[in-house]
Amino acid sequence: MLRRLTKLNRRPGIPELRLRGRQELNKLAERVLRLSQGEMSDQEFVGHICADHSTDSAAAIASAIVDRIRESNVAFSSKSSNSFFPSLRHREQIVATMQRRFPSETLKIVDRAERAIDGRFDLLGFMNLSFGNPPDWLLEPVSNKRASLDHWSRIAYLDPAIAGDKKITWELNRHQHFVTLGQAYWLTNDEKFADAFVSQLTSWMDANPPKRGINWVSSLELAFRSIAWLWALHLFAGSPRLTAGFELRVLKNILAHGFHLESYLSHFFSPNTHLTGEALGLFYLGTVLRELRCAGRWRTLGLRIMVDELPRQTRRDGVYFEQATYYHRYAAGV
Repeated sequence: MLRRLTKLNRRPGIPELRLRGRQELNKLAERVLRLSQGEMSDQEFVGHICADHSTDSAAAIASAIVDRIRESNVAFSSKSSNSFFPSLRHREQIVATMQRRFPSETLKIVDRAERAIDGRFDLLGFMNLSFGNPPDWLLEPVSNKRASLDHWSRIAYLDPAIAGDKKITWELNRHQHFVTLGQAYWLTNDEKFADAFVSQLTSWMDANPPKRGINWVSSLELAFRSIAWLWALHLFAGSPRLTAGFELRVLKNILAHGFHLESYLSHFFSPNTHLTGEALGLFYLGTVLRELRCAGRWRTLGLRIMVDELPRQTRRDGVYFEQATYYHRYAAGV
């Protein structure tokens, strides 16, 4: 651990040494003691739920959370004031508007969703990359490299001979296409899109146990994936394909994502776009999943980081400090 710390390009201060040291100790505990590896038990899950709900079974709690999400999407519901985004209460109007004013875009969304069902994706300028069905979540198909399932801290993800282009693998595993599947479900009401969401997310959880493999390496990737999962849960909340067992497993994995994010924030590794994206992920999790004991802590921490970073990452004229239009758009979105 100390050898790794000496490789820093600049002399670290005490706060950085303290944080990096704590993170290295966390990694060591995960590898040696296998802490936080594997899906949490039902009992562990219930232990992370607020006292008002913790007397129920794990499956009942998960179903209640998804039921609350579903009801919050209904216009004039008693829970609609707590909705994820208010526009989700207006599905019929959104669908009608899309079909009337944007028919070509509607067709494009459905086409992308159908190709995603077949395991084919457009990623980072590569068109129609095939990952199989269900997708091989560890594959980088351009180089045909497949990363191992070692502990995430042992993955040599910067070595193209081992992982290929990690960004291609990570781009797929951000699961932005789950939102596309959800949009297609809204537009068509076809349960095949819900089937695809459930089967693909199940296969992902099978193939990527907590703390194992390349998809647990970057905290930013976990943040984007968590946001995509929350969007998908809202878009598919009314589907009968979401069983109690599936809902429970997803929420267990979301918890694992949140705890990992909280432990490995990029305060010093990449303290700009990575840090703010990770903070946004925590803010999403803490805001949406208010039944969790850690929800308030995650929401407060995520918001504080984003607010604190505003004057550091934005110049006085309002332009992002890297002066790149893409990163300016990214920062504004966060």
